[in-house]
Amino acid sequence: MSGNGFGHLFRFTTFGESHGPAIGCVVDGVPPRIPLTAEDIQVELDRRRPGTSRHTTQRREPDEVEILSGVFEGMTTGTPIGLLIRNVDQRSKDYGEIAQQFRPGHADVTYWQKYGVRDYRGGGRSSARETAMRVAAGAIARKVLDHLVPGGVKVQGAMVQMGPHGIDREGWDWNQVSANLFFCPDATAAAKWETYLDEVRKAGSSVGAVVEVVAANVPAGLGSPVYDKLDADLAKALMSINAVKGVEIGNGFDAAALTGEDNADEMRMNDDGSVRYLSNNAGGVLGGISTGQPVVARLAVKPTSSILTPRQSVDVHGQEVDVRTKGRHDPCVGIRAVPVAEAMVACVLADHLLRHRAQCG
Repeated sequence: MSGNGFGHLFRFTTFGESHGPAIGCVVDGVPPRIPLTAEDIQVELDRRRPGTSRHTTQRREPDEVEILSGVFEGMTTGTPIGLLIRNVDQRSKDYGEIAQQFRPGHADVTYWQKYGVRDYRGGGRSSARETAMRVAAGAIARKVLDHLVPGGVKVQGAMVQMGPHGIDREGWDWNQVSANLFFCPDATAAAKWETYLDEVRKAGSSVGAVVEVVAANVPAGLGSPVYDKLDADLAKALMSINAVKGVEIGNGFDAAALTGEDNADEMRMNDDGSVRYLSNNAGGVLGGISTGQPVVARLAVKPTSSILTPRQSVDVHGQEVDVRTKGRHDPCVGIRAVPVAEAMVACVLADHLLRHRAQCG
């Protein structure tokens, strides 16, 4: 199976399955002499870790990361950084009934059609368990950005919609993101979501979400104007996350309803000779190149496909069946997608920063 790596100069490759002995990744292209410890990575992993509330899967994984290579005496050496997380709370028996059946909405049938074999234990390689290693790689990307960009680059994510219920953007408060269970920047919305998601969970169902990621202090000039556009790579990175079905940059699809006058980001000059934008409809990217404004991306996450309600499907023998998925699943996978989305944005920015430095100095 190819396609397990992402990036060019800053590149990571993940390995492992949901119910295998471990998951891991190799991060290559990290400059030397950057301070890095396991604790730097662990703090990000803990934000994504399962079993932290009743609103996420009850699988109990500590997600304790081990650094196997590439770091010596607390500093990166410039060699590949090997990371490992051991799986300790697999319950493969939960999936015994669907060993011969294809779960609707999952990758079961497409894996079978492509490879002729699949790991039915929690989805194997297609499981969102893999995203833990993306978060680990993203933690390293953050260190690269902080080391190379004066003042650092701040990448923050928030859930701005759960099912049909959005936030009030007038009440946006980044401090609230770490103060509730949903990474929600609106305290009032978070309180309503808790009641709503309890009802969804008790019904054995699931619901989708919209996540927004904002990267501040991104230098101007990242990205290339044709095939390696910054926003194109961001779109690929975010679309590669499990359950993501849509990505937009800046105004995104809303831009289709605007006039040219409304959508254009007008400019003026600052006293220091720098360009000042009067709006950020482009989401910090013009012509595939960063403008120096905050980079803004949103992703739509579909409802978790593993639900208790029987759904019509087929099995490996071509028989029509009804599938009811047991096990421990997120009623809203969008919650834990927030730190994953942040990580992928950080990886793209670190990669493009290194590429920009290589070409333009």
